[in-house]
Amino acid sequence: MDNYRYLRDFNSAEIEAEHYDIIIIGSGIAGVYTALEMPDNYNIAILTKETIDISNSVLAQGGIAVSLDKGDSPQLHFNDTIYAGAGLCNTEAVWVLVNEAAENIECLCKFGVNFDKKSSNELSLTREGAHSMNRIIHAGDTTGKEVCDKLISEVRNKHNVKIKERTFAIDLLTEDKKCAGVLAYDEDEGVCRIYLSSMVICSTGGFGQIYNNTTNPEVATGDGVCMAYRAGAELTDLEFIQFHPTVLYHPENKNFLISEAVRGEGALLKNIKGERFMPAYHELNELAPRDVVSRAIFAEMKKTGSSCVYLDITFKSREYLENRFPNIYKTCLGYGIDISKDYIPVSPAEHYCMGGIKADVFGRTSIKGFYACGEAACNGIHGANRLASNSLLEGLVFGHKIGDEAAAILKERTTACNSMSFASDRKEKNLDIESIKKQTQDIMTAYVGILRDKQGLSYAREKIDEFYKLAFDMKNKGVKDFELQNMLLLSRLVIEAALEREESRGAHFRSDFPDTDDVNWKRHIVKGVEKNA
Repeated sequence: MDNYRYLRDFNSAEIEAEHYDIIIIGSGIAGVYTALEMPDNYNIAILTKETIDISNSVLAQGGIAVSLDKGDSPQLHFNDTIYAGAGLCNTEAVWVLVNEAAENIECLCKFGVNFDKKSSNELSLTREGAHSMNRIIHAGDTTGKEVCDKLISEVRNKHNVKIKERTFAIDLLTEDKKCAGVLAYDEDEGVCRIYLSSMVICSTGGFGQIYNNTTNPEVATGDGVCMAYRAGAELTDLEFIQFHPTVLYHPENKNFLISEAVRGEGALLKNIKGERFMPAYHELNELAPRDVVSRAIFAEMKKTGSSCVYLDITFKSREYLENRFPNIYKTCLGYGIDISKDYIPVSPAEHYCMGGIKADVFGRTSIKGFYACGEAACNGIHGANRLASNSLLEGLVFGHKIGDEAAAILKERTTACNSMSFASDRKEKNLDIESIKKQTQDIMTAYVGILRDKQGLSYAREKIDEFYKLAFDMKNKGVKDFELQNMLLLSRLVIEAALEREESRGAHFRSDFPDTDDVNWKRHIVKGVEKNA
Protein backbone atom coordinates (compact mmCIF):
# COMPACT_ATOMS: atom_id res chain seq x y z
CA MET A 1 0.00 0.00 0.00
CA ASP A 2 2.87 2.43 0.80
CA ASN A 3 3.86 2.58 -2.86
CA TYR A 4 0.35 3.84 -3.62
CA ARG A 5 -0.33 5.81 -0.43
CA TYR A 6 -1.36 8.83 -2.50
CA LEU A 7 -3.36 8.84 -5.73
CA ARG A 8 -1.06 11.46 -7.24
CA ASP A 9 2.70 11.98 -7.12
CA PHE A 10 3.65 15.39 -5.75
CA ASN A 11 6.45 17.55 -4.40
CA SER A 12 5.30 20.25 -1.98
CA ALA A 13 8.24 22.45 -2.98
CA GLU A 14 6.84 22.65 -6.51
CA ILE A 15 3.14 23.06 -5.70
CA GLU A 16 1.25 26.16 -4.66
CA ALA A 17 0.36 25.90 -0.96
CA GLU A 18 -2.09 27.76 1.28
CA HIS A 19 -2.18 27.68 5.09
CA TYR A 20 -5.37 27.55 7.17
CA ASP A 21 -6.24 26.97 10.81
CA ILE A 22 -9.03 24.60 9.82
CA ILE A 23 -9.91 22.82 6.58
CA ILE A 24 -13.39 21.41 6.03
CA ILE A 25 -13.93 19.02 3.10
CA GLY A 26 -17.52 18.94 1.90
CA SER A 27 -20.32 21.51 1.67
CA GLY A 28 -23.39 19.65 2.89
CA ILE A 29 -25.14 20.49 6.16
CA ALA A 30 -22.41 18.84 8.25
CA GLY A 31 -19.58 20.79 6.62
CA VAL A 32 -21.22 24.21 6.39
CA TYR A 33 -22.78 24.08 9.87
CA THR A 34 -19.44 23.03 11.35
CA ALA A 35 -17.82 26.09 9.74
CA LEU A 36 -20.51 28.33 11.27
CA GLU A 37 -19.94 26.81 14.70
CA MET A 38 -16.21 27.56 14.64
CA PRO A 39 -14.80 30.63 16.45
CA ASP A 40 -14.47 33.65 14.16
CA ASN A 41 -10.77 34.11 14.89
CA TYR A 42 -9.74 31.03 12.88
CA ASN A 43 -9.06 31.04 9.15
CA ILE A 44 -11.16 28.30 7.55
CA ALA A 45 -11.23 26.82 4.06
CA ILE A 46 -14.18 24.78 2.77
CA LEU A 47 -13.12 22.54 -0.11
CA THR A 48 -16.00 21.24 -2.20
CA LYS A 49 -15.88 18.92 -5.18
CA GLU A 50 -18.55 20.78 -7.13
CA THR A 51 -20.29 24.05 -6.38
CA ILE A 52 -21.19 24.58 -2.73
CA ASP A 53 -24.89 23.90 -3.32
CA ILE A 54 -24.47 20.32 -4.59
CA SER A 55 -24.62 17.69 -1.85
CA ASN A 56 -26.71 14.86 -0.41
CA SER A 57 -28.07 17.31 2.16
CA VAL A 58 -29.64 19.54 -0.48
CA LEU A 59 -31.65 16.56 -1.78
CA ALA A 60 -33.00 15.59 1.65
CA GLN A 61 -36.80 15.81 1.53
CA GLY A 62 -38.33 14.50 4.73
CA GLY A 63 -37.04 16.61 7.58
CA ILE A 64 -35.18 16.58 10.88
CA ALA A 65 -36.12 14.50 13.91
CA VAL A 66 -36.43 16.36 17.22
CA SER A 67 -38.60 15.66 20.26
CA LEU A 68 -40.69 18.84 20.68
CA ASP A 69 -44.21 17.49 21.13
CA LYS A 70 -45.68 17.53 24.64
CA GLY A 71 -46.04 13.75 24.67
CA ASP A 72 -42.55 13.19 23.24
CA SER A 73 -39.14 13.19 24.93
CA PRO A 74 -35.44 12.62 24.18
CA GLN A 75 -35.89 9.24 25.88
CA LEU A 76 -38.54 8.16 23.36
CA HIS A 77 -36.39 9.44 20.47
CA PHE A 78 -33.49 7.48 21.95
CA ASN A 79 -35.62 4.32 22.19
CA ASP A 80 -36.73 4.57 18.56
CA THR A 81 -33.17 5.15 17.33
CA ILE A 82 -31.89 2.15 19.30
CA TYR A 83 -34.72 -0.03 17.97
CA ALA A 84 -34.04 0.89 14.35
CA GLY A 85 -30.29 0.38 14.82
CA ALA A 86 -30.80 -3.34 15.52
CA GLY A 87 -28.42 -3.71 18.44
CA LEU A 88 -25.37 -1.86 17.10
CA CYS A 89 -25.99 1.75 18.13
CA ASN A 90 -23.44 3.56 20.30
CA THR A 91 -25.69 4.59 23.20
CA GLU A 92 -23.39 7.46 24.25
CA ALA A 93 -23.58 8.99 20.77
CA VAL A 94 -27.36 8.50 20.56
CA TRP A 95 -27.86 10.25 23.91
CA VAL A 96 -25.83 13.20 22.66
CA LEU A 97 -27.91 13.27 19.46
CA VAL A 98 -31.33 13.29 21.10
CA ASN A 99 -30.44 15.54 24.04
CA GLU A 100 -28.74 18.23 21.95
CA ALA A 101 -31.22 18.16 19.07
CA ALA A 102 -33.50 20.99 20.23
CA GLU A 103 -30.74 23.55 20.84
CA ASN A 104 -29.33 22.99 17.34
CA ILE A 105 -32.77 23.32 15.75
CA GLU A 106 -33.12 26.61 17.64
CA CYS A 107 -29.85 27.72 16.02
CA LEU A 108 -31.26 26.89 12.56
CA CYS A 109 -34.34 28.98 13.27
CA LYS A 110 -32.07 31.89 14.27
CA PHE A 111 -30.28 31.49 10.94
CA GLY A 112 -33.66 32.01 9.28
CA VAL A 113 -34.56 28.46 8.28
CA ASN A 114 -38.27 28.54 7.49
CA PHE A 115 -39.75 25.31 8.83
CA ASP A 116 -43.45 24.63 8.33
CA LYS A 117 -45.58 25.86 11.22
CA LYS A 118 -49.05 25.28 12.62
CA SER A 119 -51.56 28.13 12.85
CA SER A 120 -50.37 28.61 16.45
CA ASN A 121 -46.88 29.39 15.04
CA GLU A 122 -45.48 26.22 16.59
CA LEU A 123 -43.32 23.99 14.39
CA SER A 124 -45.41 21.46 12.46
CA LEU A 125 -44.51 17.86 13.27
CA THR A 126 -45.06 14.73 11.19
CA ARG A 127 -44.10 11.07 11.56
CA GLU A 128 -41.84 8.76 9.56
CA GLY A 129 -40.96 5.07 9.66
CA ALA A 130 -40.07 3.50 13.05
CA HIS A 131 -40.81 6.73 14.96
CA SER A 132 -43.29 6.25 17.80
CA MET A 133 -44.24 9.94 17.84
CA ASN A 134 -44.74 12.87 15.48
CA ARG A 135 -41.31 14.52 15.70
CA ILE A 136 -40.21 15.36 12.14
CA ILE A 137 -39.93 19.09 11.46
CA HIS A 138 -39.89 19.98 7.78
CA ALA A 139 -39.98 22.67 5.12
CA GLY A 140 -42.46 21.22 2.65
CA ASP A 141 -40.67 18.33 0.98
CA THR A 142 -37.43 20.24 0.37
CA THR A 143 -36.15 20.50 3.93
CA GLY A 144 -32.52 19.85 3.00
CA LYS A 145 -32.51 22.62 0.40
CA GLU A 146 -34.15 25.12 2.75
CA VAL A 147 -31.59 24.42 5.49
CA CYS A 148 -28.62 24.38 3.11
CA ASP A 149 -29.68 27.61 1.39
CA LYS A 150 -29.81 29.49 4.69
CA LEU A 151 -26.56 28.02 6.05
CA ILE A 152 -24.69 28.64 2.79
CA SER A 153 -25.92 32.24 2.78
CA GLU A 154 -24.57 32.65 6.31
CA VAL A 155 -21.21 31.06 5.58
CA ARG A 156 -20.70 33.20 2.46
CA ASN A 157 -20.83 36.24 4.73
CA LYS A 158 -18.18 34.94 7.13
CA HIS A 159 -15.01 37.00 6.67
CA ASN A 160 -12.85 34.15 8.01
CA VAL A 161 -14.17 31.43 5.66
CA LYS A 162 -12.92 30.85 2.12
CA ILE A 163 -14.99 28.57 -0.13
CA LYS A 164 -12.98 26.64 -2.69
CA GLU A 165 -15.46 25.28 -5.24
CA ARG A 166 -14.63 22.62 -7.86
CA THR A 167 -11.71 21.55 -5.69
CA PHE A 168 -11.33 17.78 -5.44
CA ALA A 169 -9.72 16.64 -2.18
CA ILE A 170 -7.47 13.80 -3.38
CA ASP A 171 -5.69 12.72 -0.22
CA LEU A 172 -5.07 13.63 3.39
CA LEU A 173 -1.48 14.69 3.98
CA THR A 174 0.00 13.07 7.06
CA GLU A 175 3.32 13.34 8.86
CA ASP A 176 4.25 11.02 11.74
CA LYS A 177 0.64 9.75 11.76
CA LYS A 178 -0.67 13.28 12.31
CA CYS A 179 -2.83 15.34 10.00
CA ALA A 180 -0.87 17.93 8.01
CA GLY A 181 -3.33 19.09 5.36
CA VAL A 182 -4.91 18.08 2.07
CA LEU A 183 -3.61 17.38 -1.42
CA ALA A 184 -6.27 18.73 -3.78
CA TYR A 185 -6.96 19.11 -7.48
CA ASP A 186 -8.22 22.32 -9.04
CA GLU A 187 -10.80 21.03 -11.52
CA ASP A 188 -10.92 24.24 -13.57
CA GLU A 189 -7.17 24.74 -13.93
CA GLY A 190 -6.21 21.05 -13.95
CA VAL A 191 -3.44 21.44 -11.36
CA CYS A 192 -2.77 20.12 -7.87
CA ARG A 193 -2.57 22.38 -4.80
CA ILE A 194 -1.73 21.80 -1.17
CA TYR A 195 -3.85 23.13 1.68
CA LEU A 196 -1.91 22.94 4.92
CA SER A 197 -3.54 22.59 8.33
CA SER A 198 -3.19 20.48 11.45
CA MET A 199 -6.99 20.24 11.71
CA VAL A 200 -8.99 18.74 8.83
CA ILE A 201 -12.68 17.85 9.05
CA CYS A 202 -14.08 15.38 6.55
CA SER A 203 -17.77 15.84 5.76
CA THR A 204 -17.85 14.50 2.21
CA GLY A 205 -21.05 12.47 2.52
CA GLY A 206 -21.69 8.89 1.45
CA PHE A 207 -20.90 6.63 -1.48
CA GLY A 208 -24.19 5.82 -3.15
CA GLN A 209 -22.63 6.01 -6.61
CA ILE A 210 -21.12 2.53 -6.22
CA TYR A 211 -24.71 1.39 -6.97
CA ASN A 212 -26.77 1.75 -10.15
CA ASN A 213 -29.85 3.38 -8.69
CA THR A 214 -29.26 5.81 -5.85
CA THR A 215 -30.86 8.92 -4.46
CA ASN A 216 -27.35 10.38 -4.02
CA PRO A 217 -25.94 13.02 -6.40
CA GLU A 218 -23.16 12.12 -8.85
CA VAL A 219 -20.51 13.52 -6.49
CA ALA A 220 -21.20 10.79 -3.88
CA THR A 221 -18.31 8.47 -4.76
CA GLY A 222 -16.89 8.00 -1.27
CA ASP A 223 -13.83 10.18 -1.79
CA GLY A 224 -13.47 11.26 1.85
CA VAL A 225 -13.88 7.75 3.25
CA CYS A 226 -11.22 6.41 0.87
CA MET A 227 -8.90 9.32 1.56
CA ALA A 228 -9.16 8.50 5.25
CA TYR A 229 -8.48 4.79 4.65
CA ARG A 230 -5.36 5.44 2.57
CA ALA A 231 -4.09 7.75 5.32
CA GLY A 232 -4.50 4.98 7.91
CA ALA A 233 -7.82 5.94 9.54
CA GLU A 234 -10.15 3.15 10.62
CA LEU A 235 -13.45 2.56 8.84
CA THR A 236 -16.36 0.66 10.34
CA ASP A 237 -19.85 -0.76 9.60
CA LEU A 238 -19.37 -0.60 5.82
CA GLU A 239 -21.68 -3.57 5.22
CA PHE A 240 -24.73 -1.58 6.36
CA ILE A 241 -26.12 0.13 3.27
CA GLN A 242 -29.63 1.54 3.57
CA PHE A 243 -31.95 1.27 0.60
CA HIS A 244 -34.81 3.75 0.62
CA PRO A 245 -38.01 1.78 -0.01
CA THR A 246 -39.81 4.34 -2.15
CA VAL A 247 -37.91 5.85 -5.06
CA LEU A 248 -39.78 6.81 -8.22
CA TYR A 249 -39.75 4.02 -10.80
CA HIS A 250 -40.11 5.67 -14.19
CA PRO A 251 -38.32 5.08 -17.52
CA GLU A 252 -36.90 8.62 -17.35
CA ASN A 253 -36.04 8.73 -13.64
CA LYS A 254 -35.25 5.97 -11.17
CA ASN A 255 -33.40 8.18 -8.67
CA PHE A 256 -36.05 10.62 -7.44
CA LEU A 257 -36.90 10.05 -3.79
CA ILE A 258 -40.53 9.82 -2.69
CA SER A 259 -40.12 10.94 0.91
CA GLU A 260 -40.97 8.66 3.79
CA ALA A 261 -43.11 11.55 4.99
CA VAL A 262 -45.63 10.58 2.28
CA ARG A 263 -46.19 7.33 4.16
CA GLY A 264 -46.10 9.35 7.38
CA GLU A 265 -49.14 11.21 6.05
CA GLY A 266 -50.98 7.93 5.49
CA ALA A 267 -49.94 6.69 2.02
CA LEU A 268 -50.33 2.93 1.52
CA LEU A 269 -48.09 0.52 -0.37
CA LYS A 270 -49.82 -1.74 -2.89
CA ASN A 271 -48.55 -4.38 -5.29
CA ILE A 272 -49.33 -4.41 -9.02
CA LYS A 273 -52.59 -6.20 -8.25
CA GLY A 274 -53.66 -3.23 -6.16
CA GLU A 275 -53.35 -5.23 -2.92
CA ARG A 276 -51.95 -3.68 0.26
CA PHE A 277 -49.16 -5.93 1.57
CA MET A 278 -47.25 -4.35 4.46
CA PRO A 279 -49.54 -5.70 7.24
CA ALA A 280 -48.31 -9.19 6.29
CA TYR A 281 -44.68 -8.19 6.88
CA HIS A 282 -44.57 -6.02 10.01
CA GLU A 283 -46.82 -4.74 12.79
CA LEU A 284 -45.89 -1.12 11.98
CA ASN A 285 -47.14 -1.64 8.42
CA GLU A 286 -45.99 1.16 6.05
CA LEU A 287 -44.07 2.81 8.90
CA ALA A 288 -41.84 -0.15 9.68
CA PRO A 289 -38.06 0.42 9.63
CA ARG A 290 -36.66 1.08 6.18
CA ASP A 291 -34.85 -2.24 5.83
CA VAL A 292 -38.08 -4.11 6.56
CA VAL A 293 -40.11 -2.09 4.04
CA SER A 294 -37.41 -2.41 1.36
CA ARG A 295 -37.27 -6.20 1.73
CA ALA A 296 -41.07 -6.43 1.76
CA ILE A 297 -41.25 -4.47 -1.51
CA PHE A 298 -38.49 -6.63 -2.97
CA ALA A 299 -40.43 -9.77 -1.96
CA GLU A 300 -43.68 -8.47 -3.47
CA MET A 301 -41.97 -7.56 -6.73
CA LYS A 302 -40.51 -11.06 -6.90
CA LYS A 303 -43.84 -12.69 -5.99
CA THR A 304 -45.79 -10.77 -8.64
CA GLY A 305 -43.03 -10.69 -11.28
CA SER A 306 -43.05 -6.89 -11.36
CA SER A 307 -40.36 -4.24 -11.38
CA CYS A 308 -42.12 -1.89 -8.95
CA VAL A 309 -44.95 -1.50 -6.45
CA TYR A 310 -47.24 1.49 -5.92
CA LEU A 311 -47.68 4.18 -3.32
CA ASP A 312 -51.27 5.33 -2.92
CA ILE A 313 -52.05 8.75 -1.43
CA THR A 314 -55.02 9.47 -3.68
CA PHE A 315 -57.30 9.90 -0.64
CA LYS A 316 -55.65 13.31 -0.06
CA SER A 317 -56.83 16.33 -2.04
CA ARG A 318 -54.76 17.96 -4.76
CA GLU A 319 -54.67 21.20 -2.75
CA TYR A 320 -53.30 19.36 0.30
CA LEU A 321 -50.64 17.50 -1.70
CA GLU A 322 -49.50 20.58 -3.59
CA ASN A 323 -49.06 22.36 -0.27
CA ARG A 324 -47.48 19.52 1.76
CA PHE A 325 -45.35 17.94 -0.98
CA PRO A 326 -44.86 20.65 -3.62
CA ASN A 327 -41.65 19.24 -5.08
CA ILE A 328 -42.89 15.63 -5.21
CA TYR A 329 -46.23 16.72 -6.69
CA LYS A 330 -44.60 18.89 -9.36
CA THR A 331 -41.91 16.33 -10.26
CA CYS A 332 -44.37 13.44 -10.57
CA LEU A 333 -46.73 15.58 -12.61
CA GLY A 334 -43.84 16.26 -14.99
CA TYR A 335 -43.75 12.51 -15.65
CA GLY A 336 -47.50 12.33 -16.18
CA ILE A 337 -48.37 11.15 -12.67
CA ASP A 338 -50.96 13.18 -10.77
CA ILE A 339 -50.46 11.82 -7.24
CA SER A 340 -53.91 13.07 -6.18
CA LYS A 341 -55.41 10.66 -8.73
CA ASP A 342 -52.68 8.19 -9.71
CA TYR A 343 -50.65 5.63 -7.80
CA ILE A 344 -46.92 6.41 -7.68
CA PRO A 345 -44.71 3.61 -9.08
CA VAL A 346 -41.82 3.04 -6.66
CA SER A 347 -38.99 0.61 -5.95
CA PRO A 348 -36.05 0.62 -3.51
CA ALA A 349 -32.77 2.38 -4.34
CA GLU A 350 -29.55 2.95 -2.42
CA HIS A 351 -29.95 5.90 -0.09
CA TYR A 352 -27.59 6.07 2.89
CA CYS A 353 -24.39 4.53 4.21
CA MET A 354 -24.44 3.80 7.94
CA GLY A 355 -20.73 2.97 7.85
CA GLY A 356 -17.82 5.31 7.31
CA ILE A 357 -14.82 6.80 9.08
CA LYS A 358 -14.75 5.59 12.68
CA ALA A 359 -15.22 8.63 14.92
CA ASP A 360 -16.19 9.49 18.50
CA VAL A 361 -18.79 12.04 19.63
CA PHE A 362 -16.30 14.87 19.07
CA GLY A 363 -15.54 13.68 15.53
CA ARG A 364 -12.08 12.41 16.44
CA THR A 365 -10.69 9.64 14.26
CA SER A 366 -7.67 7.38 14.65
CA ILE A 367 -5.47 10.07 13.02
CA LYS A 368 -4.56 13.00 15.27
CA GLY A 369 -5.99 16.25 13.90
CA PHE A 370 -8.34 14.51 11.45
CA TYR A 371 -12.07 14.67 12.21
CA ALA A 372 -15.17 13.30 10.51
CA CYS A 373 -18.77 14.46 10.58
CA GLY A 374 -22.06 13.63 8.84
CA GLU A 375 -22.56 10.63 6.55
CA ALA A 376 -18.81 10.23 5.94
CA ALA A 377 -18.40 9.52 9.65
CA CYS A 378 -19.52 6.54 11.69
CA ASN A 379 -19.90 7.33 15.37
CA GLY A 380 -22.40 4.54 15.96
CA ILE A 381 -25.60 6.59 16.02
CA HIS A 382 -27.30 4.66 13.25
CA GLY A 383 -26.13 1.18 14.19
CA ALA A 384 -27.17 -1.31 11.52
CA ASN A 385 -30.04 0.82 10.16
CA ARG A 386 -30.57 4.59 10.31
CA LEU A 387 -33.79 5.91 11.79
CA ALA A 388 -35.51 8.28 9.36
CA SER A 389 -34.57 11.98 9.62
CA ASN A 390 -31.68 11.40 12.02
CA SER A 391 -29.11 12.13 9.31
CA LEU A 392 -29.50 15.90 8.97
CA LEU A 393 -29.71 16.07 12.75
CA GLU A 394 -26.44 14.15 13.05
CA GLY A 395 -24.61 16.69 10.87
CA LEU A 396 -25.90 19.53 13.07
CA VAL A 397 -25.29 18.04 16.50
CA PHE A 398 -21.82 16.70 15.83
CA GLY A 399 -20.75 19.65 13.70
CA HIS A 400 -21.59 21.74 16.75
CA LYS A 401 -19.58 19.39 19.01
CA ILE A 402 -16.49 19.75 16.79
CA GLY A 403 -16.97 23.53 16.77
CA ASP A 404 -17.18 23.55 20.57
CA GLU A 405 -13.90 21.68 20.78
CA ALA A 406 -12.05 23.67 18.13
CA ALA A 407 -10.33 26.10 20.48
CA ALA A 408 -9.02 23.31 22.71
CA ILE A 409 -8.00 21.24 19.70
CA LEU A 410 -6.07 24.06 18.07
CA LYS A 411 -4.18 24.86 21.27
CA GLU A 412 -2.42 21.54 20.79
CA ARG A 413 -1.74 22.01 17.10
CA THR A 414 1.65 21.38 15.66
CA THR A 415 3.51 23.41 13.08
CA ALA A 416 2.41 22.72 9.53
CA CYS A 417 4.29 19.96 7.76
CA ASN A 418 7.81 20.16 6.45
CA SER A 419 8.54 19.80 2.78
CA MET A 420 6.86 16.65 1.51
CA SER A 421 7.08 14.64 -1.67
CA PHE A 422 5.77 11.35 -2.96
CA ALA A 423 6.76 9.34 -6.02
CA SER A 424 5.24 6.05 -7.16
CA ASP A 425 5.65 3.63 -10.02
CA ARG A 426 2.16 4.28 -11.39
CA LYS A 427 1.87 3.63 -15.11
CA GLU A 428 0.03 5.20 -18.03
CA LYS A 429 -2.99 3.01 -18.79
CA ASN A 430 -5.69 3.32 -21.38
CA LEU A 431 -8.67 2.02 -19.40
CA ASP A 432 -12.33 2.48 -20.31
CA ILE A 433 -13.19 4.21 -17.05
CA GLU A 434 -16.90 4.67 -17.75
CA SER A 435 -17.30 1.00 -18.65
CA ILE A 436 -15.52 -0.17 -15.48
CA LYS A 437 -17.61 2.21 -13.39
CA LYS A 438 -20.86 0.96 -14.95
CA GLN A 439 -19.91 -2.70 -14.51
CA THR A 440 -18.96 -2.02 -10.88
CA GLN A 441 -22.36 -0.43 -10.24
CA ASP A 442 -24.12 -3.35 -11.95
CA ILE A 443 -22.26 -5.90 -9.83
CA MET A 444 -22.82 -4.05 -6.55
CA THR A 445 -26.53 -3.66 -7.31
CA ALA A 446 -27.02 -7.29 -8.30
CA TYR A 447 -24.99 -9.01 -5.57
CA VAL A 448 -24.38 -6.54 -2.72
CA GLY A 449 -27.83 -4.98 -2.49
CA ILE A 450 -30.94 -5.64 -0.42
CA LEU A 451 -30.49 -9.44 -0.39
CA ARG A 452 -27.04 -11.04 -0.20
CA ASP A 453 -25.50 -14.50 0.03
CA LYS A 454 -22.04 -16.00 0.01
CA GLN A 455 -22.17 -17.13 -3.59
CA GLY A 456 -23.18 -13.72 -4.92
CA LEU A 457 -20.79 -11.82 -2.65
CA SER A 458 -17.90 -14.09 -3.61
CA TYR A 459 -18.62 -13.55 -7.29
CA ALA A 460 -18.81 -9.79 -6.73
CA ARG A 461 -15.48 -9.83 -4.88
CA GLU A 462 -13.82 -11.74 -7.71
CA LYS A 463 -15.08 -9.35 -10.40
CA ILE A 464 -14.37 -6.15 -8.44
CA ASP A 465 -10.88 -7.46 -7.61
CA GLU A 466 -10.19 -7.82 -11.33
CA PHE A 467 -11.10 -4.17 -11.93
CA TYR A 468 -9.22 -3.06 -8.83
CA LYS A 469 -6.00 -4.74 -9.95
CA LEU A 470 -6.37 -3.22 -13.41
CA ALA A 471 -6.66 0.31 -12.04
CA PHE A 472 -4.62 0.12 -8.83
CA ASP A 473 -1.28 1.21 -10.31
CA MET A 474 -2.77 3.53 -12.93
CA LYS A 475 -1.37 7.06 -13.23
CA ASN A 476 -4.32 9.17 -12.11
CA LYS A 477 -4.65 12.42 -14.00
CA GLY A 478 -8.03 13.88 -13.10
CA VAL A 479 -11.34 13.59 -11.26
CA LYS A 480 -12.69 10.59 -13.23
CA ASP A 481 -9.52 8.64 -12.39
CA PHE A 482 -9.66 9.58 -8.69
CA GLU A 483 -13.34 8.64 -8.50
CA LEU A 484 -12.77 5.27 -10.12
CA GLN A 485 -10.00 4.43 -7.62
CA ASN A 486 -12.26 5.38 -4.73
CA MET A 487 -15.31 3.52 -6.04
CA LEU A 488 -13.33 0.31 -6.57
CA LEU A 489 -11.63 0.52 -3.17
CA LEU A 490 -14.93 1.11 -1.39
CA SER A 491 -16.71 -1.64 -3.29
CA ARG A 492 -14.02 -4.10 -2.21
CA LEU A 493 -14.27 -3.02 1.42
CA VAL A 494 -18.08 -3.20 1.47
CA ILE A 495 -18.02 -6.69 -0.05
CA GLU A 496 -15.37 -7.88 2.42
CA ALA A 497 -17.44 -6.66 5.37
CA ALA A 498 -20.65 -8.16 3.95
CA LEU A 499 -18.94 -11.52 3.48
CA GLU A 500 -17.48 -11.42 6.96
CA ARG A 501 -20.78 -10.73 8.74
CA GLU A 502 -22.48 -14.12 8.65
CA GLU A 503 -25.87 -13.07 10.00
CA SER A 504 -28.72 -10.74 9.09
CA ARG A 505 -29.00 -7.46 10.99
CA GLY A 506 -30.63 -4.17 10.05
CA ALA A 507 -29.82 -3.18 6.49
CA HIS A 508 -27.51 -6.19 6.00
CA PHE A 509 -29.55 -9.26 5.03
CA ARG A 510 -27.91 -12.57 4.18
CA SER A 511 -30.36 -15.12 2.75
CA ASP A 512 -27.89 -17.86 3.72
CA PHE A 513 -27.74 -16.52 7.31
CA PRO A 514 -31.28 -15.09 7.76
CA ASP A 515 -31.20 -14.86 11.56
CA THR A 516 -29.65 -12.24 13.83
CA ASP A 517 -26.80 -13.76 15.85
CA ASP A 518 -26.18 -11.66 18.98
CA VAL A 519 -23.77 -14.20 20.43
CA ASN A 520 -21.20 -13.90 17.65
CA TRP A 521 -22.08 -10.74 15.73
CA LYS A 522 -23.27 -8.04 18.11
CA ARG A 523 -20.07 -6.19 17.27
CA HIS A 524 -18.58 -3.91 14.66
CA ILE A 525 -16.34 -4.84 11.73
CA VAL A 526 -13.44 -2.39 11.54
CA LYS A 527 -11.34 -1.93 8.41
CA GLY A 528 -7.96 -0.23 8.30
CA VAL A 529 -4.82 -0.42 6.19
CA GLU A 530 -2.80 -1.80 9.10
CA LYS A 531 -5.55 -4.23 10.08
CA ASN A 532 -5.70 -5.58 6.53
CA ALA A 533 -1.96 -5.62 5.90
